[in-house]
Amino acid sequence: MNYEDMEFFAPGHRACAGCAAPIIVKWVLKLAGPNTIVVNATGCLEVFSTPYPHSAWRLPWIHVAFENASATASGIEAALKAMGKKEGTNIIVFGGDGGTSDIGIQSLSGMAERGHDVLYVLYDNEAYMNTGIQRSSSTPFGAWTTTSQVGPSKPLGKEEFKKPIADIMAAHKIPYVATANPAFLPDFKAKVQKALSIKGPKFIHTISSCTTGWRHDPSKTIEIMRLATETGIFPLWEIENGDFGHRKITYMPKQRKPVEEYLKPQGRFRHLFSEPEKIKEIQKMVDDWWAQYEHPQ
Repeated sequence: MNYEDMEFFAPGHRACAGCAAPIIVKWVLKLAGPNTIVVNATGCLEVFSTPYPHSAWRLPWIHVAFENASATASGIEAALKAMGKKEGTNIIVFGGDGGTSDIGIQSLSGMAERGHDVLYVLYDNEAYMNTGIQRSSSTPFGAWTTTSQVGPSKPLGKEEFKKPIADIMAAHKIPYVATANPAFLPDFKAKVQKALSIKGPKFIHTISSCTTGWRHDPSKTIEIMRLATETGIFPLWEIENGDFGHRKITYMPKQRKPVEEYLKPQGRFRHLFSEPEKIKEIQKMVDDWWAQYEHPQ
């Protein structure tokens, strides 16, 4: 049945203007439908969607700590199986990068290893935005955050590279792993639908613009997320059963744009434009990744 005309995530929540997380949640739930249980790790999504006594969720929803969203989802799935009620019920976890790549990775890995029939959706805004824009392992190389500040002794910002969380999940050899971008909605919807049709653990890594932390005009959210993929910084792909040799690129830019087109509108990267060698370093990193797909050996 098609539920795209229904709203399972109500309007009127308190997300910042231009936040991409509500777009992601809205479309995932439209595709999943009403027979869905949501587990939500602590983070921006939980805070802006459930200010007591209000809630934007129109289906069963449970808030748990950063570290145990996947464990909670695993328990829900096991309980439904024991009661003979799992068939046809979607269990979906929404977690930010802190609750996924950092604090929640232990229970996420355990959920994958045990083979629970759960869809995990990472909405990646690339820092701990809810608590003050602190860096996470998902913060990209060169980005300013309040804990990777830019100054005379540290002109770069974050000096470490972004953790490849989707590759890490694919290495678990789970049935389905994909990257997605709500600015490319047909691709996004196809991946969610595919994940929901597969039994076992599924993981979708979605980019999720944060206007506050990325420091850009709220009206530019979709444009900037589109540039993340058009420049090749956030490629769209899927891997089934951990088969890295058959990683499928689901969107191939006709001609990749220079990375600076993505970096320039964001205040978190402003300092890099006085360090042009660092922009060249980012461009080379992106070019090297794409070389295996644009010019295969």
